[in-house]
Amino acid sequence: ENKVITAADGSSYEYTAVIDVKATAYHRVEEGGTITASGTTTQYGTIAVDPSVIPLGSRVYVVSNGGDKSWSYGPGLAEDTGGLIKGARIDLFFMTGDEATQFGVRPAKVYILKD
Repeated sequence: ENKVITAADGSSYEYTAVIDVKATAYHRVEEGGTITASGTTTQYGTIAVDPSVIPLGSRVYVVSNGGDKSWSYGPGLAEDTGGLIKGARIDLFFMTGDEATQFGVRPAKVYILKD
């Protein structure tokens, strides 16, 4: 059975699992960016995770919880961790503090994408 999520733009992604999480947001501290736990530079699509829940390096797709499609972060990569990111919680990277503040805290679904 193929499990597929279709994005608003029509692109589709095969996935292996879905996790309900609490999503928060963080942003670039200085213009050069910050280095992730994986050694990469933060960019839109960088997601901080608890590696015991979502392994580092996982490709993911993040959308609103409940299937209402009220918002979508879209595809991302689990490549960062954070002291407060424990259990079913993720932190989505945004380029500005305003975007991160506007996002706030939201329930989300994380689709773990097929390799």
